[in-house]
Amino acid sequence: MGLRLKFNLILFLVFVMGIGVTGWISNELLQRNARDEIVRNAGLMMEAALAIRGYTVSQIRPHLEMQLMRVFLPQSVPAYAATETINELRKKHPDYSYKEATLNPTNPRNRATDWESDLVQTFRNNPDRKEIMGERDTPTGRSLYIARPIQVKNPACLACHSVPSAAPKSMIKLYGEANGFGWKHDEIVGAQVVSVPMSLPIENANRAFQTFMTLLAAVFAAVFIVLNLMLSWMIVRPIHRMSRAADRVSTGDFEIEEFSERGKDEIAVLGASFNRMRRSLQKAMQMIES
Repeated sequence: MGLRLKFNLILFLVFVMGIGVTGWISNELLQRNARDEIVRNAGLMMEAALAIRGYTVSQIRPHLEMQLMRVFLPQSVPAYAATETINELRKKHPDYSYKEATLNPTNPRNRATDWESDLVQTFRNNPDRKEIMGERDTPTGRSLYIARPIQVKNPACLACHSVPSAAPKSMIKLYGEANGFGWKHDEIVGAQVVSVPMSLPIENANRAFQTFMTLLAAVFAAVFIVLNLMLSWMIVRPIHRMSRAADRVSTGDFEIEEFSERGKDEIAVLGASFNRMRRSLQKAMQMIES
């Protein structure tokens, strides 16, 4: 096995181990960053919904109090305002969703599905739990969701949700008496659920990983070529010349050009040593012949 082949095998093994470790670490970091981005998007969407609810309660509803005595306006309900605003966003980003999933809602569209009901029951069984985060498969791909409990903390909410006789007649006319009643103070009746798609950040992370690994392979190929050229020019060629010269000297042929002794590296020192050996051997042969 030649020197060049040994060198290339060692270099290849080092590269395989290096690219394996580097690829694993970089992929883990990129996937973690992608998930962090997804969680940030979900958290931002949840905070936006909460901000809309707060804005509706503090700045919209007070201006409609007189009108609300005559007619029920769904737009004055914080949950309705937040849901409608997010629905406007979903016209351009349909994979994002926000729902105030309720076990017994006034508005039928807020009724919790099976998996949302499980989240609500988890909050009801664990009142101290303030948030649930998880992943689920959807028709459009994998999604990450964040859920927070909806708890009846404001006694004013019971005016519309305790018994039908206490609710505004305009609301009963709009939604009927069958749903949205029987709530109790401090009861957890539902969950705010935000869902954001995971596909785009994950695809970006995978694309960045592929680009990084391609560039890493290209850098290795360039380094491999440069090192082989340097190995050939600085080590293999001089040693090959010395090997041929040694063969000629071993047969008594001393008519060879001496090697350059410039430099202080190992090849220059070896060339100088070979020159001295050749001259010494030539003198010894001359003494024997005379």
